[in-house]
Amino acid sequence: MKILFLGGGNMAQAMLTGLIAQKTPPGNICVVEPLQGARDAVSQLGVDAFSSLTTNLLGCDAIVLAVKPQMMKEAIAPLADELDGQVVISIAAGVNTSTLGFWLGGGVSPYANVVRAMPNTPALIRAGITGLYAAAAVSEAGRQIANVLMGAVGKTVWFDDEAMLDAVTAVSGSGPAYVFYFIEALEQAALELGFDSDGARLFANQTFLGGAQLAVSTNESPSALRARVTSKRGTTECAIETFEKHALKQAIIEGVKAACTRSRELGRELSASSALPVGLAGGPV
Repeated sequence: MKILFLGGGNMAQAMLTGLIAQKTPPGNICVVEPLQGARDAVSQLGVDAFSSLTTNLLGCDAIVLAVKPQMMKEAIAPLADELDGQVVISIAAGVNTSTLGFWLGGGVSPYANVVRAMPNTPALIRAGITGLYAAAAVSEAGRQIANVLMGAVGKTVWFDDEAMLDAVTAVSGSGPAYVFYFIEALEQAALELGFDSDGARLFANQTFLGGAQLAVSTNESPSALRARVTSKRGTTECAIETFEKHALKQAIIEGVKAACTRSRELGRELSASSALPVGLAGGPV
């Protein structure tokens, strides 16, 4: 399988590392990346990197769009009306398959072989999770290619409803930032309770890591696991009651919902800026 990456940033580099670890020959992969630093990082993996896209690079089975949503239209303009059945996999938040197909088709005949993927940053250590959605025209072989590419950096889950990828973006795409936010707070609390900086970070990180590993190692719900740690009138109960007093759980829920709303807004903004036909602009974003 030959793969072309448009964009050679952190997520692309994580995918490249995972693919190579799974025995994909580096010679079967090429990357188009305008920034010299990113090209150098990609080259160190044994992958050919180019500063611009040329038609001779399109002799591939799959194209991964690893560029920011706001840059997507410009980045894929050279692909418009140049594709010949390659499966196109986008990892950009908010840009739906209808919009991508419209851009890739040059605004004339939409390109239909498009998969949308939403990974997250733990992909950098091959511990990510990716939500995937395939346009109706994508074959089982195309879906399998996408699954192999995203499976190189973690778990994959397919959705039948593209709108669910906005929820994936909010829960797992943005989710690591929520985890870091909580670790940050736990570390600060440790400092204020007398820990030195190294100890505060160690205890905060290891507590979160251990708790997460315990959660995935059992079929028990998080609430059941929490109850097992929370003794009546004990220290944990006092902390949980304080969290509840400040509506911490509800604030987190509302924050995740706000992230989902923003993902949908981003999709609408990008669709509107591209003057999509009415039937396409009303797609699931």
